Amino acid sequence: MDDKGILHRYLKTRRAQLLAKLDGLDEYDVRRPMTPTGTNLLGLVKHVASVELGYFGEVFGRPSEQDMPWLDDGAEPDADMWATPAETRADIIALHRFSAEHSDATIEALALDAPGVVPWWPEERKHVTLQQILVHMCSETAQHLGHADILRELIDGAAGQGPNDPNLPMRSDTEKAAHFARLEAAAREAAAR
Repeated sequence: MDDKGILHRYLKTRRAQLLAKLDGLDEYDVRRPMTPTGTNLLGLVKHVASVELGYFGEVFGRPSEQDMPWLDDGAEPDADMWATPAETRADIIALHRFSAEHSDATIEALALDAPGVVPWWPEERKHVTLQQILVHMCSETAQHLGHADILRELIDGAAGQGPNDPNLPMRSDTEKAAHFARLEAAAREAAAR
């Protein structure tokens, strides 16, 4: 697999993992703010889909024509980070899938060194290549997937990529509680020094 194929595979994997964080949750849990800044699962999916359309669309002269009023001038700040009651989960998932298809078409059509311009970046770095944007979006998607991992664990205890995730130790509920208590004790002891 060539470099573009590797980067594209990583992006596709992180997209799918982010979307999977919604699985099995009710409307309240996918929308509820879990941090003081309002971070929520459905908002993360909406945000990533929205910015990906910009980076793989406008930046390379391939706008999607997707209506995204939450990004318009004069839109409420952070309107791309949450779903209104009128926006359904199905709407946001459809946006995510549309964004992925549009972005994939751009990635497949262009070479890694294809030039683009990010109009919302400073002049000194707004001239980019497809490779730079692929790396940027892999990074951005992974960052928000990390946020989603934490939110999902706070909501229902689901961690990582599911119960068989080889990157997580298998622990019973009793072992999880003991591990948490051990870390809490270590933090308190360190803070008391």
